[in-house]
Amino acid sequence: QVQLVESGGGLVQAGASLRLACAASGRTFSRYTVGWFRQALGKDTEFVSAVIAGTDGTYYADSVKGRFTISRDNAKNTVYLQINSLKPEDTAVYYCSAAYGDLTYYSRSGNYGYWGQGTQVTVSS
Repeated sequence: QVQLVESGGGLVQAGASLRLACAASGRTFSRYTVGWFRQALGKDTEFVSAVIAGTDGTYYADSVKGRFTISRDNAKNTVYLQINSLKPEDTAVYYCSAAYGDLTYYSRSGNYGYWGQGTQVTVSS
């Protein structure tokens, strides 16, 4: 049982950076795999990044590789998504999600049982 709250979104110009945060409740946060997904207006949910419980291995969608960095601070029950060199096509609602234990198929949204409310990222040209 986990509650997730995203923050850090906003309206920025292309080329700017943002750091999104996902704050989690509970005492077993380190045992959860955490993923970031995004949904642009009128589009399907898209996998962005994940950090795997136990190994702390990190994974990225090809579209964000090299610009986005996921990290976790278990002492603060928080996962971060650092976003650099923002592009207009990054505009979306960004969601934090969690699943207990490690995940083999970390890019499948249906494998995550807990979701935050989302934070809006808007990038202007």
